[in-house]
Parts: sequence; C-alpha cells; structure tokens
Amino acid sequence: MTANSFTTVESLHARGRARHRLGVTGRIGFAVFLTIALACSLSLPWSLGAVGGTSSAARIARSEASNLSLNLLPPVWSTLDAADAARVEIATNAGQYIPGRMLGTDRLGRDVFARLLAGGAVSLLVGLSAAFVAVLIGTLYGALAGAAAGKTDAILMRIVDILFGLPSILLVVLLAVAVDGILERRGDDLGPVARQALNIATLLVAIGGVSWLTMARVIRGQVLSLRAQPFMESCRAVGVSPARQFFRHLLPNLIGPITVYAALAVPAAILSEGFLSFLGIGVKEPLPSWGNLCSDALPELNPIESRWWLLAAPCLMIACTLVSLNFLGDELQARFDPIRAKR
Repeated sequence: MTANSFTTVESLHARGRARHRLGVTGRIGFAVFLTIALACSLSLPWSLGAVGGTSSAARIARSEASNLSLNLLPPVWSTLDAADAARVEIATNAGQYIPGRMLGTDRLGRDVFARLLAGGAVSLLVGLSAAFVAVLIGTLYGALAGAAAGKTDAILMRIVDILFGLPSILLVVLLAVAVDGILERRGDDLGPVARQALNIATLLVAIGGVSWLTMARVIRGQVLSLRAQPFMESCRAVGVSPARQFFRHLLPNLIGPITVYAALAVPAAILSEGFLSFLGIGVKEPLPSWGNLCSDALPELNPIESRWWLLAAPCLMIACTLVSLNFLGDELQARFDPIRAKR
C-alpha cells in the first residue's frame, strides 16, 4: 500500500471522527443543559431537605417551608433596610425558621432559590418524561405504518392527519382539567403526595400523548425508504421475521432521526409544562415548577415596588434550557442529515 493510500485512509478516519463530534454550538448547548440538569438534580437533598422545627412533625421541605414574618425579603445582592433587618432579628431571637436570601423570599416567606432548584428538577422530569413518551409512541406508530404499507399505512396516517387538525394544547388542557376534577371529587381519599404524583403523571402523559404526531411521520418516511434498500430485500428473501427485521436492521438506522427529534421534543415539552403550570392547571402548589414560579411572581411586577428578580430567575432558567437544547438539536440534525454532512 502506497503512502498516498495511507493518507487517504487516515483522512477518511479523521473525517468520520469529525462528523461524530459536536460543533461549538452543540458543545455549548450540551454543557449548559448538563449544568442546569445536574444543579437541579444534585441539589434535591438540600432543596427538599427538612427544616423548620425541632420535632419531626413540625419539619417540612426547604422548598415548601415558609415564614410569613419574613416574606418578600430582598435577594443577597441587595442590602436589608432597617425594617427588614428588624424582622430578621426578631425571627432569629424567637428561634423561627430563617429562609435563605440567595434570591430573597416570596410572598409566603419561602426560599426562592430552593424553590427554583426544586422546580427545575420537576420541570425537567416532566419535560424529559413527556418527550420519552412522545418518542416511544411516535417510533412504534410510524414504524408500524411504514412496515405495514398499503391500506393499513393509509388508515394509520389518516388518523394522524385528523389528530394534526385538532388543537393539541386544548386537548392537554381538557385532559388536565378533567383529571383535576376527578381528584377534587375524591376528596381526602388520596394523600397530598399521591395527588401530586397523579397530577404530574397525567401532565406528562397528556403532553407526550399529543406530541408524537411529527415523530410518527418522520419514522414512517424513514421506514418506507429503508424497506426499499437491498439489505431489507435480502432479509425478506431469506425469511427473517418482521420483529427481527425491525430490531436488528431498521431500528439501528433510525437512531439518528430519533435522537434529533428527542433533542427537539424536550424543550417543547418543558415549554408546554411551564405554560400549563403558569395557567394553574399543571404542577400544583406547594410543589414548585418553573411555570408556577413565574405565575406566582407576576403580581410582584407593579409600579409601586417591582421585585423583578422573582420573575427573572425562573424565566432565565427556562430560556437557558430551551436555547441550549435547541442548539444541541440543531447540531445533531446537522450531524445526522446525510446531505448536510457531506458538505
């Protein structure tokens, strides 16, 4: 083998390695999202840690603990005035719970920083879980339509067209309101933890249940394209079972579109959760989320005394998360797009 051959092979290997490396925007997006996710998840023992009293019955999670005598304290970068300093001194001498001042306190005297981190974990959990539901349903539905072809494919895709014509956010709202009404009629049969769990489960299923339509179309088109390839014709010729065809031959070739759509579906799911929680039909108090934190902070923007940081903090977290995931999704789309990858 000549030196030119070695150079050609090495250049091909280098080009392949470069193709699978993220670009600058992709790395920045991944780093920002990973930082936010780790900060919110790793701080859960602190943000959900019990505080507030000496007895176990009197202790409550830090993100939910309140002290009404210390409500609306300014953040740490703002100096306490005489009245606020007097309130803190009285509460300290009385042995009351003293919330942190990293981002101040809300109208109920709760630590905004602890609620921001705990709410981020809830919002990310709902967003990632809803995106997983959407990807799972869309992949299975699109693969079934593409593999069946013929009349079955036509019927399945007409159902998708009908669902596309319905207002998806309205369906999510109606489902969330219906489940909330059922929970209200149950009264005290369910504890607060069970009610919150059912509420969050309903929210992620509702968001994921209406977000899979685009995924189904994408996967269906990919499956139809792959079915016409020679390696799939060989599988059918030798009698490979449909299940083995899908899991061993089709699914590995669908990883690219699935990864791209998953990266783009997560920010949409997080935004839907924030919108619903802002309206009061998503994550309910006292459990925080970025959406209901924005809703609670909105009345504090008034011409008399504007406490802008209460609204700016959750909005900034939502914006950074969505932008970083969109950067990552665009970069993955560029990497897995065969036309753009050849450039």
